[in-house]
Amino acid sequence: MTVRLHWFLPTGGDGRTLVDRHAYAPNAAGATRQLRGVRPPDIEYLAQIAKAAEQLGFEAVLTPTGTWCEDAWLTTVALAQHTERLKFLVAFRPGLISPTLAAQMAATYQRVTRGRLLLNVVTGGDSAEQRRFGDSLDHDRRYARTDEFLTVVRGVWGGQPYDFDGTHYQVEGGLTAVPPDPLPQLFFGGSSPAAGPVAARHADVYLTWGEPPAQVKEKIDWVRSLAEREGRTVRFGIRLHTISRDSAAEAWASADRLLDDLDADTVTAAQAALGRSESVGQQRMLALHSGSREALEIHPNLWAGVGLVRGGAGTALVGSHVEVADRIEEYHALGIEHFVLSGYPHLEEAYWFGEGVIPELAARGLLDRGPTAAGAPLLVASGR
Repeated sequence: MTVRLHWFLPTGGDGRTLVDRHAYAPNAAGATRQLRGVRPPDIEYLAQIAKAAEQLGFEAVLTPTGTWCEDAWLTTVALAQHTERLKFLVAFRPGLISPTLAAQMAATYQRVTRGRLLLNVVTGGDSAEQRRFGDSLDHDRRYARTDEFLTVVRGVWGGQPYDFDGTHYQVEGGLTAVPPDPLPQLFFGGSSPAAGPVAARHADVYLTWGEPPAQVKEKIDWVRSLAEREGRTVRFGIRLHTISRDSAAEAWASADRLLDDLDADTVTAAQAALGRSESVGQQRMLALHSGSREALEIHPNLWAGVGLVRGGAGTALVGSHVEVADRIEEYHALGIEHFVLSGYPHLEEAYWFGEGVIPELAARGLLDRGPTAAGAPLLVASGR
C-alpha cells in the first residue's frame, strides 16, 4: 500500500491568515479592519494552484461545498481546461439534487474530463447551513438519506433501468444512458453512530479528519469492524493541513504567524459558532484544544491551531520536511492510504510540501511515481 497525495482548492478564498475573509473583524473603535494577504478565489489564482498541484505530483485537489465557496462543479470543470492529469474532488450534498441526476452529471463530467472526476458527497453536520439550501432534515435522517442516495447512484450506474422505493427517494426506471467506465470508488467520512453503518455499507475509503494517531486507530478499528459485518473491506484516508519547512524552527515560526490575526474575541466567536455544530467530527476537533492557545501541539508535529477559528479539518502537520514525512509514515503504518492536504496560502504551501516532503516520501518507497491520471476515478462521500 503506497501513499496517495491530494491537495486542496480554496474556492472560498485564500491568504496568509486563518481569519475567515467573509467575517467582519472589528477593531477597538468598532470599525471593520482590512485583513492582510487575503486572495479572492478567481479562476486565474485557482488555476495557479491546480497547475502547481499537478506539476508537483498530487493526484487530485479537493473542492469544498457550502454557502461561502464557489460552486464546485462549475469551478472545477473550468479548471480542467487548464490541466492535463489532475483529478478534481467535486463536493455536493445529497438532498439538493436527485441521485439519478447526480449520477448523470458525474458520468458526463467523467467523459468531458477523460476520467478526472472525484465526487465528494457531503452529508452535512450543520442544520442552519442545510436550511439555507432548503434541507430541513435532522442529523441522523440526513445520513439515512445519504444511504439511500448512494444506493440509487450505484443502481443507476448499472446500465439497466433501476427501480428504488425508499423513505427519501422513489425512482422508477432510473438510468444513466452511458455509465462511467470504470465505475468510481466511494470515499465516505463521518464520526457519529449514524455515519458508521453508512460507511460500512458503501465506502471503499473512509476519510477522517486529522486526530492524533491513537484516536485515528480507534476510528479505523471501528469502521473496519462494521464493514466486516457487511462482508466488505474498507480502505482509509485522512484530511490534514501542513506547514513544512527546511527546519522545524522555521515551520513553528510560520505556525505562530498564522495566529497573529486572531485576537481573543475572534477565537471566542468562532468557537461559539463551531460549538453549535451537530457534527460529531467537529466536536472531536474542538475537544483537541478546547479553545485555548496553550498546548496546541497535541501530538509530536500535530498542531491544533487551525481549529481555533476554522471548521472542518482543524489540525496541521508542522515541522521539518523529514518530521512531516515521519508523521505521514506513522499514519500510513496505521492503515492510512489517502492524505488530503492543504495549507495557508495554498499555492506556497503546495510548493513547500511538494519540493520538501514528497521527495522524502519517495526516498522511503512510500509513493507510486506512476502517472496520476491512470486508474479509476473516485466518488468521495464525506460527512460529519
